[in-house]
Amino acid sequence: MPMGFMLPSPTSPMEQAKSLMENKTNIEERISEQISILKANDSTMQTPLVDADGFPRADIDVYAVRSARVRIIELRNDLAAVTDQIAKALETIYSPTNGSKEDTSGDQRPFARVNSVAPGSPAAQAGLQSDDLLLKFGPLDHQACSSSLSPLTDVKHVVVKVLRSGQTLHLTLMPRTGWGGRGMLG
Repeated sequence: MPMGFMLPSPTSPMEQAKSLMENKTNIEERISEQISILKANDSTMQTPLVDADGFPRADIDVYAVRSARVRIIELRNDLAAVTDQIAKALETIYSPTNGSKEDTSGDQRPFARVNSVAPGSPAAQAGLQSDDLLLKFGPLDHQACSSSLSPLTDVKHVVVKVLRSGQTLHLTLMPRTGWGGRGMLG
């Protein structure tokens, strides 16, 4: 049996999300190309293409500007659709229901250790302590730890499952700014 890493299936939700993100980047680049056409003609999406007498302006390439505007509108619609698809894919990847499947299997592998907890921080108020081993952080577990933690700006609370002195605890952490220290967790 060959040794090494097993690559994820090209149809896995993570691979689909990566593909969608590449597509989003491609669309953004194409929008920039079309915007450069507008800039080369000293135009925007709203610049009039006719002069005060109603004739096409002679100082710009009206055909190129109109074509770029139409393409920008199409690409913006494509970008909105891809962004929605990315959101759905990420929701599938980080859905709490995905994590509940693992809980039933009894897999309890920690993926991080708490180094320190600032006094008065949201982490301290939730009950986290130094040297706690994280088994679950919201929807994230050891399988998802290779990706970065998702931004917590819109999260009201995060259920954190920790292993402390051989005992599994469920804590509720409420991220917030303005608690007197750095970050939203402490």
